[in-house]
Amino acid sequence: MTVVEERREAEVATPEFEKAANRAASRRGFLLSLPAYAYLVLFFAVPLGIVMIYSFATRNRFGGTDLSGWNLNAYRKLGEPIVRDILFRSLWLAILTTLICLVVAYPFAYFIATRTPLIRNLMLVFVMIPFWTNFLVRNYAWRVLLGNDGLFTNISEALGLGERELLFTTSAVVIGLVYGFLPFMVLPLYASIERIDLSLIEASRDLYASGFQAFRRVLLPLSMPGVIAGSILVFVPSLGAYVTPEILGGAKTTLLGSYIVTQFLTARNWPVGASLSFVLMAVMLVATLVYFRTGGRNL
Repeated sequence: MTVVEERREAEVATPEFEKAANRAASRRGFLLSLPAYAYLVLFFAVPLGIVMIYSFATRNRFGGTDLSGWNLNAYRKLGEPIVRDILFRSLWLAILTTLICLVVAYPFAYFIATRTPLIRNLMLVFVMIPFWTNFLVRNYAWRVLLGNDGLFTNISEALGLGERELLFTTSAVVIGLVYGFLPFMVLPLYASIERIDLSLIEASRDLYASGFQAFRRVLLPLSMPGVIAGSILVFVPSLGAYVTPEILGGAKTTLLGSYIVTQFLTARNWPVGASLSFVLMAVMLVATLVYFRTGGRNL
């Protein structure tokens, strides 16, 4: 080794050179992620800040909003009986939708994960086909199916159960929410189950575990990241859903999303609408943090 090569090797090994290299790498990483940071600040942080500011504003007697006289009146109105009823109704329907999606999607995701690659890919395409159609169009399709002359009403009459129109009922809203958000439960569950070594389940059965015991002690714990991810992906949009309750539920099943829109467009009470929106976004943020802290990174 020559003297020049030894000197270069010594310079590479110095702590100052390593710090400079780390700073250069950090600058390159920041420049690469700068467009993403700008997008988040412009389309997430700034609108969130505007909503938060309006939630502390004052509604004047002309229906306008005064950005002065900051107060907590809008947040105090969240405790009124009508808001509590809407909040609990929205929360209950979101939990029910999440549970139904989990019960339906788990065995289906397990079935997909245990098929041959050809069948697996084909079934995944079938799961994602609804994403190829506009969400609004799909909800109007359910409105036709659940209406007076719809398929479900005709089947009910043919079976002698009488005319049972499901449209504009809570059941119609649940059906629409489950249909709309079921793929968001299937895909995370499939991604989680597909990574599990199925020989572990076979080993548990060889050790005289029943099918339920193998599921409860082996399969379910290992697939928990998918369960958590799917539950959050279904619960959060179900809690603030607007399109499905508005089209399938009508005025009888006002949920949180519809009430927020009413406050902004009809009642012209922007502070109350902003406070409800901010609370809803805070719930979404907490749910996301819980997801990442309970194993979401392992999915």
